[in-house]
Amino acid sequence: MQRILASLLAFSAIVVTSTTTSAQSTKWAVDKAHSNVKFTVTHMAISEVDGNFKSFDGTLESAKQDFSDAKIQFSIDVASIGTDNENRDNHLKGDDFFNAAQFPKISFTSTSMKPLGGNKYQLTGTMTVRDVTKTVTWDVTYGGIMSTPRGRKAGFKAKATINRFDYNLKWNRAMEAGGLVVGENVDVVLNIQLNEVK
Repeated sequence: MQRILASLLAFSAIVVTSTTTSAQSTKWAVDKAHSNVKFTVTHMAISEVDGNFKSFDGTLESAKQDFSDAKIQFSIDVASIGTDNENRDNHLKGDDFFNAAQFPKISFTSTSMKPLGGNKYQLTGTMTVRDVTKTVTWDVTYGGIMSTPRGRKAGFKAKATINRFDYNLKWNRAMEAGGLVVGENVDVVLNIQLNEVK
């Protein structure tokens, strides 16, 4: 009887250990030196202006190799915005747009990471800009994982088109010829490299 009980306990320990191991999550952190956050908006209805945010951070945690259960947190420092024009950058940091003094962060929290086949995903989550939080869906391309002497790296590219009016970034000016100075929709692209966290 004691042998049977001991065997059952040993088997239970193996099952618990196996379950715990399989459920362990892999954690990743944004490699800021090899990542970027860029945006493009229409100007005067005839051209486009590009910009970026130089300061950002983020993490990804997933127990599944296909990242279908990924939990993602990402934040951007609004004051790091740059469009190669100091006057325009100061305007964007002011209350007509982001109000970096009162709302210093843009934040994103994922709610789902849906595999679409191949290396494509649909990432959905909530994004907060100023004091407005809305659901945003991103088209994501997974670049793969690379093992290096400094640890494993993973690469992703995410794209979304965001209506800035949804977040109270509503400044604009009508042109004499018709149309508005600044476009309503903003194309955002994130090129992200992650470092595995041990």
